[in-house]
This record gives sequence, structure tokens and C-alpha cells, in this order.
Amino acid sequence: MRIPVNHIRQLLLIGVFTLVTTLGKAQEIKPAYQEGEWFKFRVHYGLITAGYATLTVEDSKYKEKPVYHVKGFGETVGLSRFFFKVEDHYESYIDKETDLPYQFIRKINEGGHTKDKIIDFDQENHKAHIFNRKHDTRKTVDAAVGVQDMVSAFYYLRNNLDTSNLKEGDETDLTMFFDSENYPFKLRFLGREVMNTEFGKIRCLKFRPMVQSGRVFKEQESLTVWVSDDENKVPIRIKASLAVGSLKADLEAFKGLKHSFKIVVDN
Repeated sequence: MRIPVNHIRQLLLIGVFTLVTTLGKAQEIKPAYQEGEWFKFRVHYGLITAGYATLTVEDSKYKEKPVYHVKGFGETVGLSRFFFKVEDHYESYIDKETDLPYQFIRKINEGGHTKDKIIDFDQENHKAHIFNRKHDTRKTVDAAVGVQDMVSAFYYLRNNLDTSNLKEGDETDLTMFFDSENYPFKLRFLGREVMNTEFGKIRCLKFRPMVQSGRVFKEQESLTVWVSDDENKVPIRIKASLAVGSLKADLEAFKGLKHSFKIVVDN
């Protein structure tokens, strides 16, 4: 069966790095991650492995300010790479105190379509300074207050989301900056569910991103994300329902979690 390569790209680039960009609002809760954390996801269509994606957290500095340097990488493998080669690099420098991004780097190659941009965020004056390295051009545009990039949003919400009061049907909003625009995202909470994983049974929170049709996903597609219902808020599964079958990204390996990873034990 031929893999729908356009969906592979969408899940690798958007699914892993943006699905949890609208999970909630700031609350006083424990930090959810730390330096040394690492995730690996397997993207698959049925039994066929389409690609892999990783997220890594390192300590660093941005203009002498202590930050977390988060690196994301996604690529297709095997037959998927033959039909549609993807090699995408994403980086975000996130302030350790405010959880807001200072710089976002996007360097992608998707079937020959390439982009190479650096975005510096002026969070005080709400500006985004964009350097297009591919064309050697620069411009400055307005950014929303407290704007996040597609990587930092995940970590911001992990640190600031209070999941204890979530009720089925709750919707939350967040603004994410992508390429040269501010994008509104809405996320609907679908409830709690115990997921069977290769690590064991995990209690999860289930969400449905409500994205603008024609910008990222088509109307007939349905995207769902499961996040661990604990202090780590780890993405366990991302699923894109397609016209035929579904494309999934499952957490395959991890290390360096700040909190213990809780497995459900059957009596």
C-alpha cells in the first residue's frame, strides 16, 4: 500500500510540534520538564513506518539570558523517503522564567521544498524580526502579546497547564507565530482515557485541535492527541484520521523526564 506522503509531512511537521499549542492558561503548577529530556516518536501508517521525530532539551544562553534550547528533528525513512524526502530541523530558545521564546529557527527540506528562517522575538515590544537565510532578506512584523512559536508552545503549556479542572468540551485558545503570521488555535478537551502503549497502560488527556480549514489540514481530516495525565504532560499518541485508514505518531522512547512516568497497574 502506498503511503500518502503529504500526510506524512503534515504529521511530522505540525502534529508533533504544534498539536499541544493550545492546551490552557497559566497556573501555578510544578515545572514539567528539565534539561536532558528527550523524546522519540515513530510515525506509522498501519504497520509501515513512515518516519521519526525527536525533541531534545538543553541548557543554553541567549544574549546572556539563561534559556532552554529545544531542538526538534523530523524525517521520513524507508519507502516513505523514496516517495517524499523530509528532513526538518526546528529550534527554539525559551526563557527559563517566563517560558516565552526569544528565537525560533526553522530549516526544512520537504520533497525539494526548502525554507531556512530565523525569527527573533521582541516580547516587550511585541515584534518578530525575521531573517530569511535562503533569500538573505529581513523584515519585522507585529507579534501577539505572549506569542509562542510552534516548538516553544508545547513546553510553555506543559509548564503552565492545570489539568485538574478540565471538563469534557472545554475549549482554550493560544496564538502561535508561524512563518510571518500570528495563528489562532483552538483546542477542545475530549476527556480522559487509558492508553495501551509499549510502556504499559498510561492515563491520558485527549484533545482535538480545531484548525483553520485549508491552512494546515483539510476539512475531512480529523486530528487527535493524547497527552499523559501526570506532571510530565508527555505526548503519547498523535492520530490523523484520513479518508482511508489513519496516520499515527507514537512515543517510542524517552529519557530525562523531570517526574516519574506513571504506569497503570491492573489489580
